[in-house]
Amino acid sequence: MPKFFLMLGAINTFICIALGAFGAHGLKHILSEEMQVIYHAGVQYHFYHAFGLLFVGLLLLHYTKSRLIELSGWLMLLGIILFSVSLYIISLTEMRGLGMITPFGGVAYLAAWAVLSVAIWKEIKTQD
Repeated sequence: MPKFFLMLGAINTFICIALGAFGAHGLKHILSEEMQVIYHAGVQYHFYHAFGLLFVGLLLLHYTKSRLIELSGWLMLLGIILFSVSLYIISLTEMRGLGMITPFGGVAYLAAWAVLSVAIWKEIKTQD
């Protein structure tokens, strides 16, 4: 599973760079200022959690049996899909109704980091 999360993190980082460049250059004159801000927020949080996926993969190389660290990675991926992708779609289509999905992605992001914190705490305690 470590290789999977490392690959997922690398792919998502690539996607973030591509989407960021597309937003900065290709969409600059197409999207309203408000929609550009929404798009940028999607890219920004996507980046954070792409790096988070890489971090999860690295942790899983060391803590190979930690189901909580793995769960954290899945929650980050869910957050990317629900939060960032919904913001991309909203900014490109102005379908504001999709904004009802976005908070669920935010909760997934928060849960991912909370679960990861607990996992690291448990792993450190077992080593003492």
